[in-house]
Amino acid sequence: MPAPAHTTPAPQGTAAPEPQAAAPAEAVTPLIRGVAVLRRLTEAGGTLSPSGLERATGLARSTVDRITATLAHMGYVRLEGRDGRDVVLTPRLMELGNAYLSALRLPALLDARADALADELDESVSLAVGDRDGIRFIHQATRRRAMSLSFRIGDLLPAERTAPGPLFATEWTREEWRSWRERRARDPKDTGFPAIPPRRHTDPDDFAERTARAARDGWSLDDQLIEPGLVAVSVPVRDPATGRIACVASVVSHTSRHSADDLRTTLLPRLRETVAAMERDLREPPPPQATPAPSDLATWTAASKQELGREFVESLARGLTVLTAFGEDRPALTLTEAAKATGLARATARRALITYEHLGLVRHSPDTHTFTLTPRVLSLGFPPLSRTSLSRIAQPHLDDLAAEVHESASLAVLTPSAEEIQYTARAATTRIMSVDITVGTRLPAHATALGRALLTSPPDTPGEASAHPYSLVDSELEAGLRAIAVPIRDRAGRTVAAADIATHAARHTPTECVTLLLPPLRETATRIEADLHTASRFTRVPPT
Repeated sequence: MPAPAHTTPAPQGTAAPEPQAAAPAEAVTPLIRGVAVLRRLTEAGGTLSPSGLERATGLARSTVDRITATLAHMGYVRLEGRDGRDVVLTPRLMELGNAYLSALRLPALLDARADALADELDESVSLAVGDRDGIRFIHQATRRRAMSLSFRIGDLLPAERTAPGPLFATEWTREEWRSWRERRARDPKDTGFPAIPPRRHTDPDDFAERTARAARDGWSLDDQLIEPGLVAVSVPVRDPATGRIACVASVVSHTSRHSADDLRTTLLPRLRETVAAMERDLREPPPPQATPAPSDLATWTAASKQELGREFVESLARGLTVLTAFGEDRPALTLTEAAKATGLARATARRALITYEHLGLVRHSPDTHTFTLTPRVLSLGFPPLSRTSLSRIAQPHLDDLAAEVHESASLAVLTPSAEEIQYTARAATTRIMSVDITVGTRLPAHATALGRALLTSPPDTPGEASAHPYSLVDSELEAGLRAIAVPIRDRAGRTVAAADIATHAARHTPTECVTLLLPPLRETATRIEADLHTASRFTRVPPT
């Protein structure tokens, strides 16, 4: 019997989902439902209660609970509060979007050019790809200002309200134009695009005119189409092999700094020069880097099912991880290659890919018999997670550590002078006698375990990412205060922060700090680093 059509209601404040054909008979219904849960969580900013998810998806509460329990076991969400009152997306979920961006290769090949142009012009620069009748950002070089660009990697915008949109529309087929008109009629206020304010009014015919102009001029302008004051100019970056648009580069500003005409006359020439350099980079790209595939997936999911029973939806877990089989050296996969990369049976991989094709997350090429990821994969949690910080990443891990050892745990960074540390995250424990330090507090680096862990692992000196040397301070900052700390390292092995456990001397001897507290502290540092490395693969993760 065919799986039911995917017609779940939209959450309050968003448009109804676009009409979708009934799912193919071989589609995996739990996978369709799991994707719906992840999308609703994304639209809600990354957090919803189980009852909120029940309303947003139209699924039974028992189904929502099984899906969220599976996602939590995979590390894609965490359940917060008493009895799991909130379902929260975690940085590990970004591995799905990372798989798409890695397979696409454009961010890795072009981001340095975009960042350099942003520095030179002191304006925001973005890269976007087309996603059906919209655009989706794949890179942002944002300037920090009171009024600055707030779009995130993965955000979806309607093509007609952007500068890149008319450029992509120059390549639309008649069917794609028809779909665009149907979407405009179905959602006249753009409520289905939560990244932008509702539409005031635009003439549909104006977009066709702007598209014709973009085809003639080779560039496009956005003069406050999204919101008052926001202006942008865009130029297409073409694939040298096909001549088609690979992505669009844009310079985005505010009318307080540049008018739309000013963007065209003063910044467009420099943008065109950068795009020409980007196209040269695409003509002779470096060879793709090999990345490990999730080859032990079948073993892991089987063990998880054995451990959790019916609360673990094995078909959902297997299906989601199929997305991570793609990568820089695996941009397109046949069914056989997808099965080999994941360790799944060919039939299992086939059903997952059929489901994803139905949902618009993969594209099938009949000529080559291969599947590729689409930009829509970024709709699975990437936008809200792409603006995370190290302190947010660390906080739940510090909370777990404090609950395990019944002592306070903290995260700190060095100040620019390297003479002080500043606390950026903290998990306190309830005791009659406890360490009372708040986030934002600064202390002398040389007198703290956190400071010594940072000073002995200088930020500019890469270290062994898997090793965690420690620093122990006994009553040097304050009598009776003992603390043990380890460094936190980024993807390049550079120390960017330190985590510690602080205790009173009456509770743990120095030897006990090393034998009892150091192992869970090191495990916590490893988990923080794992999330940091995933989150920072294609995004910048600030300390706070």
